Amino acid sequence: MKSLFLPNAQPPRTTLLLMAGGQALVLLLLWLWMPLRIFPSLGEVLRALADLITTQGLIPELWASMTTALQALGVATVLALLISYLTALPFFRPLAYAASKMRYLTLTGLTFFMALLVSSGHEVKLSVLIFATTVYLVTGMTSVMLTTTQQEMDHARTLGLGEWRSFWEVVVLGKLDDMLEVVRQNFAIIWTMITLVETLYQSEGGIGLLLYKQNRYLHLDGVLAIQLVILAAGAAQDYLFTLLRRVFFPYSELAAAR
Repeated sequence: MKSLFLPNAQPPRTTLLLMAGGQALVLLLLWLWMPLRIFPSLGEVLRALADLITTQGLIPELWASMTTALQALGVATVLALLISYLTALPFFRPLAYAASKMRYLTLTGLTFFMALLVSSGHEVKLSVLIFATTVYLVTGMTSVMLTTTQQEMDHARTLGLGEWRSFWEVVVLGKLDDMLEVVRQNFAIIWTMITLVETLYQSEGGIGLLLYKQNRYLHLDGVLAIQLVILAAGAAQDYLFTLLRRVFFPYSELAAAR
């Protein structure tokens, strides 16, 4: 127990799991027996969740949103990697700089121009999500590339590697684990924007549209139920990305502080 209150301590995994479970149980009991007036009770949320699943198609709507989110993430990741790696060439550095600053733009007006460029509601949703995700990914990925030290590049050069081969080995291959971490951290942006794009183009439904309808009619129990579902889905995807990083890049944890 003492190690739980020491800086940089590494208690056993079992202890951490028991601690997290105990804290979650305390919060659940507080919600059950001492609910806040502004929040629905636990029983109301559970009943709303059951109704959403059985009569309003919560699971198919979640799947529709998840497939759209994964499509957007895949395209945005490829675009962001391409833009970020091109910054190795001075000619393309203004492009990455401009892309990173575009994260300050609001999408309310941009959706109109995107609708003029593509032909269907699905493509508009994808283009909005791809744009919003790409500009954040570029910011994170270029920051990762800037962590490359002169010592790392000089070491590659002393091995007889040319500039392109050094860049490939040190920056591209050597930073893949950090790039995956950037993707994991920024995946949440898509979920925060899913309601916006799915309410603008409602033909394909989605959990964002379902959330909008619940909020519009002040079904607060349904709103909270959907938010908890999105939170659970996001946490599961977060864990999956962390697991993939451990499996494919086990060396990534060696440099972590202990």
